[in-house]
Amino acid sequence: MDRTTRYGIIGCGMMGQEHMRNIALLASAEITALLEPDAGMMAASRALAPGATPCPDIPTLLARDDVDALLIASPNHLHLRQLQEIAAIRPLPVLVEKPLYTSASDEADLQTLAAHYPAPIWVAMEYRYMPPVARLREMAAEVTGGIQMLSIREHRFPFLEKVGDWNRFNRNTGGTLVEKCCHFFDLMRLVLNDDPVRVMASAGQAVNHLTETYNGETPDIWDHGYVIVDFAKGARAMLELCMFAEGSRYQEEISAVGPAGKIEALVPGPTRFWNTDIGPPPVPRVVISPRNPTGPRDLEIPVDPQLLAAGDHNGATYYQHVRFLDAIRTGRPPEVTLNDGAMAVRMGLAAQESARLGQAISLV
Repeated sequence: MDRTTRYGIIGCGMMGQEHMRNIALLASAEITALLEPDAGMMAASRALAPGATPCPDIPTLLARDDVDALLIASPNHLHLRQLQEIAAIRPLPVLVEKPLYTSASDEADLQTLAAHYPAPIWVAMEYRYMPPVARLREMAAEVTGGIQMLSIREHRFPFLEKVGDWNRFNRNTGGTLVEKCCHFFDLMRLVLNDDPVRVMASAGQAVNHLTETYNGETPDIWDHGYVIVDFAKGARAMLELCMFAEGSRYQEEISAVGPAGKIEALVPGPTRFWNTDIGPPPVPRVVISPRNPTGPRDLEIPVDPQLLAAGDHNGATYYQHVRFLDAIRTGRPPEVTLNDGAMAVRMGLAAQESARLGQAISLV
């Protein structure tokens, strides 16, 4: 596929608009069709892609002859249903935002979709493509001598306001450890090159959204927690999440340790939230700490300011689209498969259940 790839966007809210800004930076890509039921979000999206045509529904969008690929960035609970609708009408290549689904009852439908969908489906796991995280992945085996412990800390801002407040309730999101954390469970599997066997979690709602009400309901999403995951080959991984810690210098801190040493990736949060009164935003870093000779080596991993301005994920959304387009143009398989997306959700649902029950959950 040498000509321009033409995107149809399904879901043009905050994340959909981040994708749109990054698509605009790509050579040989354009946005030709938009599907967004909220008038305000549609207006903002049309300003980003003035040549794109608004569509009232998926069948109308798929009937157009100027759409080659799809981006799904709608609310979580709609992703699988929309993939099924696309499969039944016109199965184009798709980049679908995480999580793939929100309930264990959806797994069978996803497996059916995976077995019969004839075009590539790439699950959007942006954190894989953050430059400092990508560098950690490249160097981890050599630096550590084989990872035995993997730790991921995210100290960040609360859930943002979304259209219809859909992200305030577990029934729409799958729960915080699915909605927010499936990125990190995906990273665990990717960095360790292994699958989980057991999940233990403690989590809850301590600070955020406690006084909010929507149609008489109080949000039930959690705002902090710990998750420990045991992997088949013996490595252990831990996630620490706090969503009332936006004053942190780094939003994500990832550490991998093995018999030879330690490597860390330090990732700042969105530049638009940084308090510039105290100085410029921090630069992403990778820190290498060998056991012998001791002494850390600190590497700055700067990100193109144009990419920082285009979204909240340290350039990862842009790099993800570059690789997605390369895959659909060359015919190579997606780097983030439906199985990867499903495993991340499975781990998140297990963590939700573990924290709810107060006991470990087996995944084998």
